[in-house]
Order: sequence, then structure tokens, then C-alpha cells
Amino acid sequence: MNNLLKIVAATVLMINGALAQVKWSADPAHTNARFDVNHLGISFVDGEFTKVSGSIDAPNKESFDNAKLDFTIDVNSIDTRIDARDGHLKSDDFFNAEKYPTMKLKSVSFKQGKKGKYVLIADLTIRDVTKKVTFDVTQNGGIITDPWGKTRAGFTAKTTINRFDFGMKYNDKLPSGVEAVAADVTITVNTEIVLN
Repeated sequence: MNNLLKIVAATVLMINGALAQVKWSADPAHTNARFDVNHLGISFVDGEFTKVSGSIDAPNKESFDNAKLDFTIDVNSIDTRIDARDGHLKSDDFFNAEKYPTMKLKSVSFKQGKKGKYVLIADLTIRDVTKKVTFDVTQNGGIITDPWGKTRAGFTAKTTINRFDFGMKYNDKLPSGVEAVAADVTITVNTEIVLN
């Protein structure tokens, strides 16, 4: 009888463990990482990384509180609509895409605040430098079933980083001392995730 109780208890724990996490995958056609940065102190340059992959392990199908996120960004997918500028950004002045072809974003914590709002603390790795970064995250429109029967959710995450913290060297200045490209870069990650 004692062995039977142990087997039942172990089975219940295994089932609960299996139900405790559900996996979502980023839809690559509807996921990107955008950025904008001040140029010459008078305007902004924006662009995006068009190839972003990732997964989210959530506690269940209805909640993302305490979810685990793991995303990879392809540096060579950078697109600012100007080929020469994209080439410069891939160089050692900025990302050094040849040596560091990917950026990584891995959650440390993901906590729900007000309805539809989360705070993400994540390890962001650029050029082999990893720093903890805090993102404000909005869940856009809840969880839906698309016309093809797939379960989807959408998120927008925003933060600002100092590019010099991640080893980006470019530091030209105007005679007035204004940076040609500002240190602070605003990042926006948009993702549509699909329940596996």
C-alpha cells in the first residue's frame, strides 16, 4: 500500500510538472527588434533587425507571469534603408557582425504589473558583453485564436540602453561637442508568439 501511494504521488507530480509550463514560439514573420538614436543632435535615425527568433515558456495557457524568455537577433539582418549605413553599423565601430553575428536576450525575471503590463529584467548580450536591462512590456490585445486555429499573443517591449556599455566604439563629435551618434539608443521589440 505504501509503494502504491508513492507511485500515485510521483505520477501526480509528473503530471503537474508537465502542465506547469507551456511553450510559445516567436512568429518570425511578425517579430522584429527596432531601434532609434539621435543623429547630430537634430534628428533621429531608426532601423530594425528583421530576423529575430525566440521562445517563451509560460506557467500556463492563460498567464505569462514568471515566464522565461529566450530570444536571438541576427545582427546581419539590420536594415536602416541605406546600404552604406547598414555596412557601417555591421563594422567594428558598432556591432562587428563578422565576429559577433548574434545578440541574445534572456530573461532574469518577467513580472506582471497592471493588467496587460509586465516588467522584464533580462540579460542582453551585444558584442559578447552581457548587461542586465529592464524592459517595459505591454501585452497587445490578450490571447486570440487566429483564422487558422492557432493560439497567439502579441507583446511590445521597450527600453533605452547606452551603446558604449556594450563596446560600441564610434564616437565622432561635432565641433560643438555634440555626438554625431548619441550614446542612448531606444529599443523596441515587437513579437507575435504562437502556442506550440
